[in-house]
Amino acid sequence: MFLELKNVKKKFYGGCHAINALDGVNLKMVKGEFVSVMGHSGSGKTTLLNIVGCLLCPDEGQYFLDDENVGTLNDQKLSRIRGKIGFIFQSFNLINRFSVQKNVELPLIYSEIDKIERAKLALDSLEEVGLKDRALDYPNELSGGEQQRVAIARSIASQPKIILADEPTGNLDVDSEREVMRLLSALNKKGITILLVTHEEVIAKYASRSIYMKNGFFVEKYL
Repeated sequence: MFLELKNVKKKFYGGCHAINALDGVNLKMVKGEFVSVMGHSGSGKTTLLNIVGCLLCPDEGQYFLDDENVGTLNDQKLSRIRGKIGFIFQSFNLINRFSVQKNVELPLIYSEIDKIERAKLALDSLEEVGLKDRALDYPNELSGGEQQRVAIARSIASQPKIILADEPTGNLDVDSEREVMRLLSALNKKGITILLVTHEEVIAKYASRSIYMKNGFFVEKYL
């Protein structure tokens, strides 16, 4: 099994109250699968994604990625695991003072890849999303759809094994969202595993399997 969550629980505290963001989640994904997670705001979708992305630690339960028990890893090994993960966010998370190419290179800097190789990987990724000719432009010179395509290029520059996409079409018009989903589907066909969070049925249908969350649980059908 490429990815597995076993009885994962996560609470957040506000004053005297505890919120069960995840309340015993179990999930299995095979390598190369495309899974969408649906649910209303507050259902636990983003918390799930953050735990899979090693941005949060579960309070209870186990998380396995690529045959490694993530909860038992030291900081160095955890950093290596994060290098296998690409992230795409609804708000793009691009830095306006950096060129498009430099934005795509950023995750590679933390991987200690040398400057020449970083540039090559960044340009190759931009070419894959059809934006190599905009490499020297800046994010605020691009449309929303183009900015999200840059974010996709950034997510694949490190050649990840899995991409985590949190509402990647939430800020886009219909034409741009179709282009973004076409790109994600093409990446999945090349063997990259994708876990996507969305509240839109039309977006979820791009996945090979959809699961539904309610109050920190997976349910058969979201109501």
